[in-house]
Amino acid sequence: MNPTALIAEDEPLLAAALQAELARLWPELQIVATVADGLSAAAQALALRPQLCFLDIRMPGASGLEAAQAIAEDWPAGEPLPLLVFVTAYDQYALAAFDAQAVDYLLKPVDTSRLAACVARLKARLAERRAPASPADDGLQPALTRLRALLEAVGAVGPAPRLTVIQAGVGNTVHLVPVAEVLYFEAADKYLRVVTATREHLIRLSLRELLPQLDPQQFWQVHRSLVVRASAIATAQRDESGKVFLRLHDRPERLTASRLYAHLFKGL
Repeated sequence: MNPTALIAEDEPLLAAALQAELARLWPELQIVATVADGLSAAAQALALRPQLCFLDIRMPGASGLEAAQAIAEDWPAGEPLPLLVFVTAYDQYALAAFDAQAVDYLLKPVDTSRLAACVARLKARLAERRAPASPADDGLQPALTRLRALLEAVGAVGPAPRLTVIQAGVGNTVHLVPVAEVLYFEAADKYLRVVTATREHLIRLSLRELLPQLDPQQFWQVHRSLVVRASAIATAQRDESGKVFLRLHDRPERLTASRLYAHLFKGL
C-alpha cells in the first residue's frame, strides 16, 4: 500500500510547490488532502488517517502546532500517530527545539536538498514501523512525549505578571472574579469560560494569552481547551485509551484530560 500524506499550508503557491516536489522525489506518496488552515488540518487528518502530515506553523484558525496537538489528543488509541513535518520560518531558537525533539521541519522556502533528506528520513521511519513489534508498542507514548516537549519549548515565553482578578463584562456590568476562586478555564469558540464553584463567566481571551499569566503549579493544562486548578481535582480515572476523567470537589461535571497530559497523573 502506498504511503499517504496531508499538506496544510495557507499559501497556495507554496502548497502546490511542496506537492510537486514531493511527487518528483517520492512518486509513491499519495497526497490525500491539501488544506489551508489548522482546524481543517486536524479534522482531515483525523478523518483520513494519513501516515504523514506536513503542517505549516502559521495558519489561520489554528497553528500547525495546535493542529498537531488536536490530532494527538483525538487520534484513535492503538494506532500510530502520523509522522509530523513542520514547515516554518521560525528563528534558530525555535529550530533548536525541533532538533532537540527529533521532529522533522522544513524552512521556507523549501529547499530541494533539504526536502530530499527529509523524505529519506520519513521513508526510514515508516520502514521501522512496518518491522515486527510487540502488540502494545504503537509508538504513541514516545510521540506524545516529543510533541509535548516541543509544545512547551516553542510556546515558552518570558515571565508575565500573574493574574489575580478576571474582569468579566455582562452588558454594562463588569464582574471582578478573583483567580483564587476559579476552578477551571475552558475554551469555547471565541470565548473562555471562567468557572467557579457557584458561577460561570465568559471572557474574550484565548488560552494561549491566559496561560503565561497563571501559576503553572496551581493551574494545570489538561487538554488543548482546558486548564484546571490542581487543588480542585478530587479524583482522576484513566480509561483504556489513555484519557483521564476528572471529578472536582465543588462542581458536578466530569472533565476530560487528554493523553497528551496524562503524565500529570502519574499515580494512575
